[in-house]
Amino acid sequence: MRTLLTKFLILFFICSYSYSQSNTYNNQFKSEINFNENTNSPFTSQELNKLNQVYGPYLEKEILNRPSRVLAMKEILRNRVIIKLENNVLNHKPCPLLSEVSLFNAFVSNLKRDRNFDPLNFNPLKYNFEFHAPTIQRFRVDNSNYFIIIKPQNYNN
Repeated sequence: MRTLLTKFLILFFICSYSYSQSNTYNNQFKSEINFNENTNSPFTSQELNKLNQVYGPYLEKEILNRPSRVLAMKEILRNRVIIKLENNVLNHKPCPLLSEVSLFNAFVSNLKRDRNFDPLNFNPLKYNFEFHAPTIQRFRVDNSNYFIIIKPQNYNN
C-alpha cells in the first residue's frame, strides 16, 4: 500500500511539474510584443542621428550591440510616437505639456531642449517619456496645436 501511494505521489508531481512548464499554460500570462515589419530594415541616418544625440559615445554599447534594444528603438521611432496637429484644441482633455517632461540626459549631460518644435525632426528619445507604460500617452507641445501621442508597447497585439 505504501509503495502504491509513493508511486502515485511521484506521478502526481511529475505531471503537475510538466503541466506548469507547458507553453500553453505560461503563454497566457506573457505579454508578447509584436513588432511591425518596418523594424527589419536598418536604422536610417536620421534615426542614427537621433540616437547619437541622446546616447553619444555610449550608443554602440547601450543600443547598437544589443539586438533587443535596436528593435525597441526602431519600434519607438517608426511606429509608436505620433505627432499630430489638431485644430480644435479647446475640445481636448488637458494633458501634460512637453516642457513638463524632463530630458533623458543620462548619457549626454549637456542635452538641450529644442528651441522651436519641428514635427519632422522631433526626437522623442531626448525626453523621459514612459515608453513602457501600458496605456496611450498624450502630451501637448507648448504654445501650439501639436500633440505627441505615444502608443503602448503592446499596441500591435
